[in-house]
Amino acid sequence: MKCNRCSKLATMHITELVKGEPHEVHLCEECFQTFMQNPNSAEGALGGGLIKSSPGLGEAELEALEKLVCPTCKITFREFRNQGRLGCAHCYSAFREELLPLLENIHGETHHCGKFPKRAPDDSQKRFQLIKLRNDLRLAVAEESYEEAARLRDQIQGLEQGMTAESSPQESPE
Repeated sequence: MKCNRCSKLATMHITELVKGEPHEVHLCEECFQTFMQNPNSAEGALGGGLIKSSPGLGEAELEALEKLVCPTCKITFREFRNQGRLGCAHCYSAFREELLPLLENIHGETHHCGKFPKRAPDDSQKRFQLIKLRNDLRLAVAEESYEEAARLRDQIQGLEQGMTAESSPQESPE
C-alpha cells in the first residue's frame, strides 16, 4: 500500500473512528514520525488531509451502491463493501469503475505486473511488453510529449525487429 501523504510504500497502518466510522490511514516511516511528533496538529492529525475518503455516505450514495449489481452472481456493490469479497469473476467487470481506485490505492497499480510462468514462451513476455509500450506511446502522444513518444516508438521498433529475427529461421552457412 502507498502512504496517504507522499505515495511512498506505507509501513504503518492506523485505523481511527471518526463519528463512529472507521477510517484507515496508511503512512510511510517518515510521515509516521511526523504524525507521532505532532499527533494533535493539523499536519499530524488524521483529519489533517490524510484521509481522502468522505466521513460517511449519504442516503443517495448508499442507494446508488445498491443499484450496482453483478449480472452473474447478483451481489450488489454495497454487499461487497460490507463483506470485503466479490461474488464471482464477473464482479470485476461489473464494478470496474468503483474497483480501479480501490485497487490502485491498495496495490499501487491497476494491472498485474508480477511474474510470468516459467514454461511460458519467451515471446509472450515480449508481446506483453510490446502492448505496454504501445499503450505508453498512445498516452505520450495524447499528452503531446513527443520526445517520449519518439523514444517509445524506437523501443517498439527494436522489440518488433528482435521478435521477427527470432521467429525467422536462421540460415546456416554452407
